Amino acid sequence: MLAGLTAGAVEDAETRARTRPLATVEQLALAQPAARDALAALAPADRVKIIAEVKRASPSRGDLADIPDPAHQAGLYETGGASAISVLTEGRRFKGSLADLEAVKASVSLPVLRKDFIATPYQVFEARASGADLVLLIVAALEQPLLAELHELVLELGMTPLVETHSLDEVHRAADIGARLVGVNARDLSTFELDRDLFGRLAEHIPADAVKIAESAVLTPADVGHYRAAGADVVLIGEALVTGDPVATLTNFLEAGA
Repeated sequence: MLAGLTAGAVEDAETRARTRPLATVEQLALAQPAARDALAALAPADRVKIIAEVKRASPSRGDLADIPDPAHQAGLYETGGASAISVLTEGRRFKGSLADLEAVKASVSLPVLRKDFIATPYQVFEARASGADLVLLIVAALEQPLLAELHELVLELGMTPLVETHSLDEVHRAADIGARLVGVNARDLSTFELDRDLFGRLAEHIPADAVKIAESAVLTPADVGHYRAAGADVVLIGEALVTGDPVATLTNFLEAGA
């Protein structure tokens, strides 16, 4: 599943590159205002922080919400107390786009994450050109030299890499490249099975100077409390926020992670 999603995202990027070449995207990226400081926004605090996700669909759950106005959705997240906004830009299975990212970035004052299956420098330049402050890098989708190359490029462009892991080996690989934001995804992107306790088993192996982010398997305030008790500084939440009242849900989740 992960290999297919990554291959599809790269193919779609290559299609875009035929009408907007790398040189053009590089110029647009370098012309952007400085990225927002995601490390400061997500720094450990006396309560959990939340990255709230604009997410229409997923391969595991199908359609979740129409979200005709992603900027409005993101505005509700900011009102509800989110510390950053994640925007799915993958179009085939998640029904997102870079236009969603651009609309969200223009409407909120929070750092904005491009969440996609990034495997080429072109996609990183695209992210900055569209205003992204953070870029997701999935360790399982990348060989170590490419992971290191893309991580360095994200930093060179002034953005923050969110390095996603799903095993102890991947946590070590994230540490080896100096990742400062390390996510543990409870969902195995190869099988899409969930393991809510995975974060707790891996958290102690994440470097002490890195922000620890728990991803997936969050539907109730108890899930947030579970992750906070296991050492999460930040929880990334999508489905629960797009299928209910975002402001009320965020309020309840933040209270649970206090």
